[in-house]
Amino acid sequence: MKITLKSLIVLSIILVFLVGCNKNTEPSQNDKEDTTTSTTPQQQDKNKDEDDESANHNENSAEIEVEPLPTTYQELASKMIGEYADINPVNQDEKILEILKDLPDISTNPDEKHLDDFYNELLKKVQKEFKGPEEAIRKLKFQSLGNPEIGDSRYQFKENLNVEILLDASGSMGEIINGKAKMAIAKDSILSFAKSLPKGAKISLRVYGHKGSGSDSDKALSCKSSDLVYSTSNFEEGKLKAALNKFSPKGWTPIGLALNEAKKDLAKYDGANNTNIVYLVSDGVDTCDIDPINSAKELFNSNISPIINVIGFDVDNAGQNQLKQIANVTQGIYENVNDESGLKKELEKLSDVTQRWNEWKVKGKEQLEIQKIDNSLDIFGYITDENSKASDEKMNIGLILNILQENNKFNNESYTYLERKNNEYHQWIRDEIAKFNDELRALNDKSYTEAIKDLENKYKENTQ
Repeated sequence: MKITLKSLIVLSIILVFLVGCNKNTEPSQNDKEDTTTSTTPQQQDKNKDEDDESANHNENSAEIEVEPLPTTYQELASKMIGEYADINPVNQDEKILEILKDLPDISTNPDEKHLDDFYNELLKKVQKEFKGPEEAIRKLKFQSLGNPEIGDSRYQFKENLNVEILLDASGSMGEIINGKAKMAIAKDSILSFAKSLPKGAKISLRVYGHKGSGSDSDKALSCKSSDLVYSTSNFEEGKLKAALNKFSPKGWTPIGLALNEAKKDLAKYDGANNTNIVYLVSDGVDTCDIDPINSAKELFNSNISPIINVIGFDVDNAGQNQLKQIANVTQGIYENVNDESGLKKELEKLSDVTQRWNEWKVKGKEQLEIQKIDNSLDIFGYITDENSKASDEKMNIGLILNILQENNKFNNESYTYLERKNNEYHQWIRDEIAKFNDELRALNDKSYTEAIKDLENKYKENTQ
């Protein structure tokens, strides 16, 4: 076949055309890679959301500052009582979900930092009232009141003994417990205590919040109401009964005012010549404008040098927190009682102290026989209470975690982590209680004074 120049030109054009088409239809290596990673617009949006969520999660994790759990029993005891410390989660799913709805959201792949933060916030809600070694020291001191070996002069018996009771007469004291008004219980308990006082001991009674009403319009009047209805003197039954009949529960709760007035009541009874004891009884927080914590400090640090103990009478958790603060700043004892028998029991402890003062007087101020610590005494009974609170708190948190997990508040991995953390934390608490119990038992053959010194030294070591 004869190939002409024209034919060659035509063939060249066809080849160029075919090569060009082949380039357009055959993807390059880069094109192949792009094809394998290509996504739909919807998938691209999803990937972008996941990237943003991951970035935000990492950023939020860096911003969270997780408060460490207590590492000493003193730190544990300083924790505020939780708003729902007394809750029983059994068959309370709806209530649990409602009261914990503001906890941090850990529903989507939280890291350990977020889980730790969640556990801390949950713990704050149900925190029990733990009592540290300083509670034992204070009870030991009060139990050994009058021992001349005690270095603190306010715990040594003097020629005169004065007891002042500050009684809450706010409206809530009209509430009923076991068929009897709280105010009636308080009055009967105070009268019973006063009857047990030895000759020579003096008593005074100041009430607060007994005027006006609980309405806002009466707040100013009620917050200024505090009267010494039985001035410092020996017990006279008729006179005290008349004083107790002068008031009824009515208004607000001016605790700070009552403490300030108590300082005036006892002003002439200096601590050098008088053993002064003040018992504050309240069923709630101060609802007026004078800071009760500062007032308590001023009374404690005055030349009256009083021992100040606090009784919370059927008080809620918020009230317990404030009343405990008053006891703590005055190095006093705080006890929470819920009924008539509990209140009488606490006042009987005070009665025991006054009887020992009388014995000291009768013996011509000779040194009392140094008492031995007996593990059956109430001052050691709180070890059992501490263990009970640790077990209850652990169980309650475990039940709450179950409820939250069953309601899809977090996944199985988060649940496992939180459950393990809960178990380990409360095992630490039980270990601390066991160690402190061993220390108390080791003091059994020592005098109160030696025991107190040992405990104080141990406490100082733990808080340095």
